[in-house]
Amino acid sequence: MSSPASWNFEIESPVAVPRLFRAALLDWHNLAPKFAPEIVVSATVIEGNGGGGSVRQFNFSSGTHIQELAKNIAGVINALHLHEGALDYVDHDKYESKQTLIEGGGIGVKLESASSHIKFEPASNGGCVCKVVATYKLLPGAAVDDEIAKAKDSITKIIKTAESYLLANPDAYV
Repeated sequence: MSSPASWNFEIESPVAVPRLFRAALLDWHNLAPKFAPEIVVSATVIEGNGGGGSVRQFNFSSGTHIQELAKNIAGVINALHLHEGALDYVDHDKYESKQTLIEGGGIGVKLESASSHIKFEPASNGGCVCKVVATYKLLPGAAVDDEIAKAKDSITKIIKTAESYLLANPDAYV
């Protein structure tokens, strides 16, 4: 049985912490299909109110890197890749959350488990830094190929898409 492994990285943004936290993390299931339809075809909260303890389902378009990630239900239905992830907790004061992959993104194929801890911290320029720590446990005999690079790229695209929307709409999420 393999031991848990992890990776981390940071993404800088000129957008203030509260706005980016709400748009890119808390409300991404509503924004993604509108502003990143090439990545997310549809998304919904299937359990809970969108906060801690909630389960969100994202339907990713074919050909995206996210369909291969340990982030949310691997399965193909009508060319959509479905991913389900639980928001284990959300701290609105500290601007952080922990999410666990429930199904998909390699669970049962390469991964035994996967989770991510995301925290937004203020930067000296008035913007913020998004810090991501992903932890996963591989199934016996499974190997990580280029999934980590793809995961980092996909998370960066999510943050940068939300950032672009917020910069173009300065009254949104204030």
